[in-house]
Amino acid sequence: MGLQRSNKKNEQRRRMIEYTRTILENGLRVLVHEDKTTPLVAVNVLYNVGAKDESPDKTGFAHLFEHLMFGGSTNIKDYDGPIQLAGGDCNAFTNSDLTNFYQVLPVENIETALWLESDRMLSLDFNQKSLEVQRKVVLEEFNETCLNKPYGDAWHHLSSLAYKKHPYRWPTIGLVPKHIEDANLEDVESFFFSHYRPNNAILVFSGNISEEKALNLTKKWFEDIPKSDIPKRNLPQEPKQDKLQKKEISSNVPIDALYMAFHMPDRLHEDYYAIDLLSDVICNGRSSRFYKSLYKEQKIFSSIDAYITGSIDPGLLVIEGRLNDGFTLEYAEQKVWEELDKLKREGISELELQKYKNKVESNIEFSEASILNKAINLAFFELIGKPEMVNTETSLYNNVTIADVERVAHEILVPENCSELFYKSETSKEDVQV
Repeated sequence: MGLQRSNKKNEQRRRMIEYTRTILENGLRVLVHEDKTTPLVAVNVLYNVGAKDESPDKTGFAHLFEHLMFGGSTNIKDYDGPIQLAGGDCNAFTNSDLTNFYQVLPVENIETALWLESDRMLSLDFNQKSLEVQRKVVLEEFNETCLNKPYGDAWHHLSSLAYKKHPYRWPTIGLVPKHIEDANLEDVESFFFSHYRPNNAILVFSGNISEEKALNLTKKWFEDIPKSDIPKRNLPQEPKQDKLQKKEISSNVPIDALYMAFHMPDRLHEDYYAIDLLSDVICNGRSSRFYKSLYKEQKIFSSIDAYITGSIDPGLLVIEGRLNDGFTLEYAEQKVWEELDKLKREGISELELQKYKNKVESNIEFSEASILNKAINLAFFELIGKPEMVNTETSLYNNVTIADVERVAHEILVPENCSELFYKSETSKEDVQV
């Protein structure tokens, strides 16, 4: 009870992230969070486009565009230079659900960021040279992170094993390099004007700027950008998995690795937070179940982890581990199932669950110290239609009960809901230790 009371007090001490929300006539959504304690401001632009919006025969386009958006726009040939001269930093990331661009710079130089962001939202400088440069960068990244890196293609195999219909079946970087190799200017221009428009974007200010100033500057730089007809999403729904999916591959990797993926509900489902905490109970830190049993005591794994993908559409709870010499994948898989069955059979304690709730709350509070994190979080929650969740997510975790975690464990941690990838080393030993 002491832990629970302390947790409530902590929640009362948390300062609400106050924000305003406005929609321009061209559909651009604008959120402003004023923080007078900093001389900086974060400018975040999120586009509602990710790898799931690609055609199965033209994958990797959203990731390609993350690079193209830095390759020159209608009136600006160099993006990074002006930001650096303004004393700022910029970067971006893409996943299956979204593409996000951000800058952090002194507030007096904020118009530099808005000038750059508005110009590339207006239109990119579509030319063959820029396409070739960024195509080469993306293909090199594909080779470096997927084809030449040990286990780099694991997610290609695991996602296609777990998903048969939904576009989560290919990773953000693309299904095969050929899709990017074959991309032409017509493909690129069509994809841009179908997705990277003001009525498919969210602009967030976080830092030392008032709502009035932020909106005036937004109107100055973005109001005249025309909106476009955004294709209506009609993604194929993944059918319920009814039997264990297994795949075995061999490659030049140092040791065998085991991947197990369990289907879970979407980001807004009421069970999302219970399953996230369940993944922590399974393996998050030195006191977690798998770390103590499979890593420290039985020494089956040299590393092991459990996490959720956190995707907007129905995602996965993933367990992955790399084996020590002397153990086979079959034996390691058996021991994982034994631990999962033990968890379902014996349940979890209040102290165990509260420990992970406290860790989640600490992580959320720590992240809120950053104006950039607040901007990114506001943009994401606005994307899923729940901007207020920037202030309520801690309580959603704290409201999870032992019964909730035990129920979802029984529902999803079953063989028929699992996809297993055996990633074998071509030089691995086959001796089983018992």
